[in-house]
Amino acid sequence: MDYILEMRNISKTFGEVQALRRVDFKVARGEIVGLLGDNGAGKSTLIKIVTGYHHPDPDGEMYFKQQKIEHLSVAQARRLGIETVYQERALADLQTLWRNIFMGREMTTQLGFLSVKKMRKETEKLMVGSMGFTSSAVIPDSVIKTFSGGEKQGVAIVRALHFDAELIILDEPTMGLSLSETKKLLSFVRDIKEADKSCIFIDHNVFHVYSVADRVVVLDRGAVAGELMTKDITLEQLMDKMYRVAQTGHLNGNGPDAA
Repeated sequence: MDYILEMRNISKTFGEVQALRRVDFKVARGEIVGLLGDNGAGKSTLIKIVTGYHHPDPDGEMYFKQQKIEHLSVAQARRLGIETVYQERALADLQTLWRNIFMGREMTTQLGFLSVKKMRKETEKLMVGSMGFTSSAVIPDSVIKTFSGGEKQGVAIVRALHFDAELIILDEPTMGLSLSETKKLLSFVRDIKEADKSCIFIDHNVFHVYSVADRVVVLDRGAVAGELMTKDITLEQLMDKMYRVAQTGHLNGNGPDAA
């Protein structure tokens, strides 16, 4: 299996609180992995390690494209091709579409000036080819605050793909979205797989995760409670197993806390 990300024996302690306990986590190339778990399960801590915000305790190992990574920084993670789309901070609302696409990665002329015409033209191509904007009301100079929640998330995903992100992390992307916006957002998530890129999809809504994920990993109290291939289980079975995790700490209901 061609794993783009491998995390082995990952623990993280904050003072007397152990947020993660010996977690093994991996993502294959072209795979969408759903990361599920209640608040406090350790999802955010795990993702902050993947993105370089936190470092794991000394015994943990992390590999990206088979290369061991030590003391990962946020800047290094981005250079490697790890991009995170946060629900609340995906885009700059008061800026135009083209400025959001190229923010921090602006195209310039040979003299070092901004190549605005080129960036607008490239944005127009992305609008039709990747974002699905066919209405004449949406142009490269459209201000992002006029977009719906689902459209904003789609723009952030397309931006990551355009700049060759290898692993895109979606942190609660459907929060606050309407049903139609959620449907469009999930379509963008499927586009990640079609582009042969990888995705970690974090969401409280099991239905949303199940509809796009190849595999589901469930965290509970800082440890992996289990993982499942979505093709081998129905949505109802997954929901039942999530209930068991809440009760016992294990997908099969026979964890250490089981009666």
